[in-house]
Amino acid sequence: MEDLYQVGSITQTHGIRGEVKVFPLTDDISRFKNMKNLLLDGGKDGYISLEVENARPQKNLVILKFKGIDNINDIEKYKGQGLYVTKENRVELKDDEYFIADLIGCEVYVDTDADKKFGTISDVMETGANDVYEITLENGKTVLVPAIKECILNVDIEGGRVDIHLLEGLMD
Repeated sequence: MEDLYQVGSITQTHGIRGEVKVFPLTDDISRFKNMKNLLLDGGKDGYISLEVENARPQKNLVILKFKGIDNINDIEKYKGQGLYVTKENRVELKDDEYFIADLIGCEVYVDTDADKKFGTISDVMETGANDVYEITLENGKTVLVPAIKECILNVDIEGGRVDIHLLEGLMD
């Protein structure tokens, strides 16, 4: 199975015509308007390919309607299940934007010793101003590095490498 990326999960049905409320796992819920196909985790039935007929935001959720699902009974059993896209169907990102799933696991190197592995990105925290990378060091400790131009020098997703500059005080 190719790499799948979760973009949301069905929280509940909406009305009786097969629409669902989806909790999005993206920072921009308008992206759902451009999604054509999603994969639904059907549990023991495997992944079910669904064509998006309509998508509209509602507060912090998205209301989705899938082609061929026109009755609440056809979709109700999938409440709580995840919705996924393949790598090829992910949205296009702008320069210097990265998917969190692609960043996690990247090896981190510091500009003062670019040949010695410093650690591995283990988490990305989304704050209001900028993201923060949690880096697990070789000794098991963690350090938080803000994802700002002064700290993140280079990101090579294909190579699984991130080069950083440690600002004074980050290791204290």
